[in-house]
Amino acid sequence: MSTKIRILGIDPSLVKCGWGVIEAHGLKITHIGHGVIKPAVNQDMALRLNGLFEAITDLIKIHQPDEAAVEEVFMNNNPASAMKLGHARAICLLAPAQAGLYVGEYSAKKVKKSVVGTGQADKAQVAAMMNVLLPGQKLKAGDAADALAIAICHAHRASAAGALSRRFG
Repeated sequence: MSTKIRILGIDPSLVKCGWGVIEAHGLKITHIGHGVIKPAVNQDMALRLNGLFEAITDLIKIHQPDEAAVEEVFMNNNPASAMKLGHARAICLLAPAQAGLYVGEYSAKKVKKSVVGTGQADKAQVAAMMNVLLPGQKLKAGDAADALAIAICHAHRASAAGALSRRFG
């Protein structure tokens, strides 16, 4: 017997941080919400990070997820950009942890393989699959579609972990 689990997926960024909330009940995935957090680019770094933290904290209060999932950082050729992404990712890990949520971390390749079937999928393919898995959402390629894919990847992991514990537990 599978249990329902509500998952907040987060695609970290200091420019456009995607978020998506799904509910998984066994193999059934239900869309709860999605969007993009856009911290003010003209603010000091500390204020941008604080805004991102507050926005994620508000999403957690509104949607009441059981767990969260965050994409891992890929290496960037620009060290300054990589550092900014690292700061954003830290906030994306911290906000759910502060709320007492377990936070799974997944590489972009693992997320793509989980939802599209290949780790080499592009953003358009990820969005197309999100529209198949979550009918009626009309998602475009981008941060919110990626965040939903991260949440679904986590749901697959949670489903597999539950199946293993039922089998061997």
